[in-house]
Amino acid sequence: MTMPGRLPEPYGQGSSANLADILERVLDKGIVIAGDIRINLLDIELLTVKLRLIVASVDKAKEMGIDWWEDDPALSTRARRDELARENAELRERLAQLEPAPRQEEAP
Repeated sequence: MTMPGRLPEPYGQGSSANLADILERVLDKGIVIAGDIRINLLDIELLTVKLRLIVASVDKAKEMGIDWWEDDPALSTRARRDELARENAELRERLAQLEPAPRQEEAP
């Protein structure tokens, strides 16, 4: 006598998982999805697209050493402020090089 096949429940016998539980688990552990798409024509590579997707909480990402958003001026006000200060200093330096230094008049 054979029993009909049934997949085991991932969260234990009799328990059910809702979307919030699954999302919490994914964000806590993190998940990586990677793939490459290549388009060739007569053994000539025309296009390569590399896809990398990491889904994790901010804390987990920092724990893994991923913190690129902190240095991206489009995403971080601190990075934007730092970039503007650097650019301002460069422009002041270039302006100082273009303008002649004020003359000191000699006293009689």
